[in-house]
Amino acid sequence: MALGLAGCGSTNWGFPYRATIQQGNWITAEQVAKLETGMTRDQVRFILGTPTLQDIFHAERWDYPYYNQPGYGQDELRKFTVWFENDRLTRWTGDEQPDRQPFQKADSGKEAIQSVDAERAAQRSASPGLGSSASPSGQNVVPQATIETAPIGTSSQEERK
Repeated sequence: MALGLAGCGSTNWGFPYRATIQQGNWITAEQVAKLETGMTRDQVRFILGTPTLQDIFHAERWDYPYYNQPGYGQDELRKFTVWFENDRLTRWTGDEQPDRQPFQKADSGKEAIQSVDAERAAQRSASPGLGSSASPSGQNVVPQATIETAPIGTSSQEERK
């Protein structure tokens, strides 16, 4: 019984269960890189999404806060703000934004993909006889030909004409 309860004491499971709470707009560094001064409000909304906060007293400013309160762990608060003059983007400021989406693992970025590709290339070079055209026994494999057949009755109808 003690062994069964020990598995429930990890960082993601516990008693009582605490749900992760995410609020606001998740903005990536890629989205921020697409911003250019002079863009219209619609163009900014297309890139960043609808702002969480649009203050009626500050109509020329859009705020994009993001708050994450994990069930267990440190809270995260990021802020990003864009300013307009005459309905054109003039500037933006905020915290450094991540280069991934929230559903992606922190190690699933470009570097992780490149390292997996490098591992696969190293495996291929270590066993040169196992290319795509060779079988594990070392014999070349010839792809089999496909045979096309006509639906039943079509060839006999064409011969009668």
